[in-house]
Amino acid sequence: MRVVVVGVGALGSHVVQLGRTLPVQWRVIDFDRIEAKNLLAQFHTRMGVGKNKAQALQQAMQGLFGVKIDAVPHRLTADNTEALLGDAALVVDCLDNAEARTLVQQFVRAREIACVHGALAPDGELGRVVWDHLFAIDSEDTPGQETCEGGEHLAFIARTAATLAQAIALYVRDRCRVSTQLMPSGSIVLDTLDPDS
Repeated sequence: MRVVVVGVGALGSHVVQLGRTLPVQWRVIDFDRIEAKNLLAQFHTRMGVGKNKAQALQQAMQGLFGVKIDAVPHRLTADNTEALLGDAALVVDCLDNAEARTLVQQFVRAREIACVHGALAPDGELGRVVWDHLFAIDSEDTPGQETCEGGEHLAFIARTAATLAQAIALYVRDRCRVSTQLMPSGSIVLDTLDPDS
């Protein structure tokens, strides 16, 4: 099963690391480069500063855990979406902007590809793990606004990433789709879609 993670910053980098034992073929897509400020909230190292996030994660996963992943160091665009997402059994959206999320959502809906969206509020007060049938893309207050920069929200980022990794694992194992909303004070299961019910 091919699982494609789009965006390997705060959420995506931790999700891949936490999901490393799943029996899947990982592909990670991110055009961005690692900056020193990313090290406080993302599963990247000082040795990766200046490198592409997807390629650095690929090297880290291979070096630390022996896990091979396919890294795509490019921005997802309308021109390459078919080539990058077309063979996915599951797309995991860990993007931080509405424009790219819209591109992913339109593609997976047109192709009927399973998709789970992971999202963090910029202030670290809300996390969401929502399957596409329930997901509505929020408008951005400030386009390109950074999400959860710095280490202040690391525990909450990790909790949201763990919830997303668990949702992926449930889907891989049982095709069950669990959507969850997280707050620092607790979590709410929004919906469970069980293929057997």
